[in-house]
Amino acid sequence: QLQLGESGGGLVQAGGSLRLSCAASRSIFSINVMGWYRQAPGKQREFVASIITGGITNFADSVKGRFAISRDYAKNTVYLQMNSLKPEDTAVYYCYADNAVRYWGQGTQVTVSS
Repeated sequence: QLQLGESGGGLVQAGGSLRLSCAASRSIFSINVMGWYRQAPGKQREFVASIITGGITNFADSVKGRFAISRDYAKNTVYLQMNSLKPEDTAVYYCYADNAVRYWGQGTQVTVSS
């Protein structure tokens, strides 16, 4: 069983930055894909970013050039660095890990004020 815990959300003004963290309950060395989704009020959950073993990353078009994703194997943690935030980035951000099955974190709220 794998547990994921997000942190780092909060309230920020447009143009600001936040870094989200996703801490896993065990080693992430063998986990092929980890990443982030988000869900805004009244909308479906949408893909944000992912990183696979080897460091290949993928981003939604809406965040390309503004967000970055990284993995720290020593800390069993995945990070989402969010820069140049916009009000439309407001959502609950969920970390996930694909390891035969998909595991989800509980989510962290990000609110961007205009």
